[in-house]
Amino acid sequence: MTHFRTRAVHAGHKPDLKTGAHAMPIYQTSTFALGDFDRGARLFAGEEAGFIYSRINNPTVRALEEKLASLENSEDALCFSSGMAAISALCMTVLKPGDELAFIGPLYGGTEGFFLDTLERFNLVPIEAADEADLEQKITSKTKMVYIESPMNPNLRILDLTRVAAIAHQVGALAVTDNTFSTPYLTRPLEFGFDVVLHSMTKYLGGHGDAIGGAMCASAELCMGVRLEGLRHFGGSLGAQEAFLFLRGIKTLPLRMEAHCDGAEVVAKWLSTQKGISKLHYPGLENHPNHVLAKQQMQRFGGMIALELEGGIDAARAFLNNLELFVQAVSLGDVESLASHPASTTHQLLEPELRARQGVTDGLVRLSIGVEHPDDLISDLEKGLKAVHETLLVMR
Repeated sequence: MTHFRTRAVHAGHKPDLKTGAHAMPIYQTSTFALGDFDRGARLFAGEEAGFIYSRINNPTVRALEEKLASLENSEDALCFSSGMAAISALCMTVLKPGDELAFIGPLYGGTEGFFLDTLERFNLVPIEAADEADLEQKITSKTKMVYIESPMNPNLRILDLTRVAAIAHQVGALAVTDNTFSTPYLTRPLEFGFDVVLHSMTKYLGGHGDAIGGAMCASAELCMGVRLEGLRHFGGSLGAQEAFLFLRGIKTLPLRMEAHCDGAEVVAKWLSTQKGISKLHYPGLENHPNHVLAKQQMQRFGGMIALELEGGIDAARAFLNNLELFVQAVSLGDVESLASHPASTTHQLLEPELRARQGVTDGLVRLSIGVEHPDDLISDLEKGLKAVHETLLVMR
């Protein structure tokens, strides 16, 4: 299968010839019969492939893993109960006390909090870098992982994937990126030299806001290592029901991503003409500082937009509270459009100085453009901006 759209539908599963089932069955079972004593011993020793216990592997989940590996062009993939479960399982498998984990911020607030707070309890050293040049200056021989997002959450900066991977490999570090915002439909980081690609499948891969899950795509060896340690020991396993929902959602990923990108481009161009917005972050705009790089690394520019409102947090509150079509909620990538205020929600637990340094301002609002008609979304955003203008008049 050559084309992405075909693999999104067919990879990972073929109709069951015994039963005739067209859709992938949901293997709702905790354990699997070993057959006999000797086969059980071989399965647990890894000498024979097969299913043992759904915390470690499950046929429905395995079909999803094979589909993801096909879409990311990786040797293998591994699924988890959430994006954070994938991140933590990877880190706890490959890092040991004294190792450094270097990252370029901002990241999703939960990820950054895990790096800066939780990992330090295990004597792991987080190193924050401002950009690629700063990263190159700060990594050392103790750096065992370099972690980025591109586009970055929430301000949509684009990082040079080839350069970041090369910097990591200079010191023998694992190059890891969260590809949630782009999905493999827009960007495949392994093709730019990365070792590991992570996803919060909750977002675009699922696409309908009804399941939580995470994934990593990497070499077969690394996936097996994380399966047998990070997944088996920490237990962040994806359920068969959720795997079925993700399998279903991914079949329409290419179609949905085109609709997300179409809408975001129209909305972003309209926002670029409006008053009350001090900064507009969308890599598809020619005045975005990383526009050229985004064109080189992305098939299209994605469905996420960030805007900084004049008037700070008061303007953000007025804007969000006057939206009707946009749902005020965290997460992203749903068919419905969502809007959130990162500084008071997803990035709230980060120190204010860190948020300010990374550009997560009090006036920053993040929009996840759904698949609705952009004219209706613009009409809704007009209501929010009208409230911003009224707030600014009061403040002045």
